[in-house]
Amino acid sequence: MADDRPILMFDSGVGGLSVLAPTRALLPQASFVYVADNGGFPYGTRSEPEIAARVPALLGRLVERCRPRLVVIACNTASTIALAAVRGALDVPVVGTVPAIKPAAEQSETRVIGVLGTDATVRQPYVDDLSQRFAADCTVLRHGSARLVELAEAKLRGAPADPEAYAAVLSGLLDQPDGDRIDTVVLACTHFPLVAEELGNAAPRALRFVDGGPGIARRIAYLTEGQGWPAHPVGRAIFTAPVDMSKPLQDELSQRGLTAISIM
Repeated sequence: MADDRPILMFDSGVGGLSVLAPTRALLPQASFVYVADNGGFPYGTRSEPEIAARVPALLGRLVERCRPRLVVIACNTASTIALAAVRGALDVPVVGTVPAIKPAAEQSETRVIGVLGTDATVRQPYVDDLSQRFAADCTVLRHGSARLVELAEAKLRGAPADPEAYAAVLSGLLDQPDGDRIDTVVLACTHFPLVAEELGNAAPRALRFVDGGPGIARRIAYLTEGQGWPAHPVGRAIFTAPVDMSKPLQDELSQRGLTAISIM
């Protein structure tokens, strides 16, 4: 039986597109609503109480409006701070986003891992817990960067890459004690996989970049296994505040199946 309920993906900006892409690849039959909370952007420099209050309230309104089968918080910062509260407030399954420390530890040869996220994410006790559980035999170095979020947003709006800006972000991680031994970097913000190529080009040596997008996509596929799907899947993007819809950004959204765009 056909089921028109969409999968709702939520982020502070366009970063969650790095989760949408592998999910659409696994579930091409699904309809998606992608919500960018540009009215609250950026989350990474906001306080924990601000995020803990804003995200559950906003998602509550969105679930009432969109009636999704499942909600994905495609934002590391929102997930590490507000995931439990969102799950407690909603009556639909909620999938969060966590730093991919486990796969990074499995792949690292030098046993020194970098975690590149927002300021809000890298200071969370949850990152300590993941490191202790899955990377106890590794040195885990962290660096928070609001600038890299801005670079990712600018890229999708058509701005040219600035190699020096990417190199400066990486230096905050690689110039730490033992940073010269990092071989694997966890991209612990969904914005960052969007600029993985630029990071790789700016790196002083070969680095392996790991993110949680593919794992989240597999989790979504598992949770929706056996469900009905719409006869004609659609994709739409909702912004929580007026947005400068440049041609490059519109093209990026369209390439990911988001052809209808609206303001909440």
